[in-house]
Amino acid sequence: MNYASLGLAILGATVAYFVFGFAMFAALPAMKTEFKKYPSVYRAEDRMMKLMPFGMLSILISIAVVAVLYAKIYPAGGGLVPGLYLGALIGVFSVCTFVIHNYVNLNIGLALSLYQGITYFIQWIIVGAVIGLIYKPA
Repeated sequence: MNYASLGLAILGATVAYFVFGFAMFAALPAMKTEFKKYPSVYRAEDRMMKLMPFGMLSILISIAVVAVLYAKIYPAGGGLVPGLYLGALIGVFSVCTFVIHNYVNLNIGLALSLYQGITYFIQWIIVGAVIGLIYKPA
């Protein structure tokens, strides 16, 4: 495993994850409106921002796990298509274990769950693609 390349892939994928996530909030103000409908479930924005470093760290760790999986699954390197494939699998996993699970357990609406599902699925596809493009084996 090429650790320098792995580190760059993790960094690049993390940046891509957050850029896309922030772009989605900017492009879809209705998603932010949906979150605000559930103040008893979600923290106020100012309180969320205070905890954001923990959330960012958890995403970094998640992306590192996916990058290591990619490097182990494709020891000879894979490129864009295998990265997209792995990202789509992680996206489905994320939607099923997070979005649908939360829709069942939390008192939130279908619209918010759909926004989250679409956004997280695409984010993980992007993460996989970036990892596939950046990671090169030793």
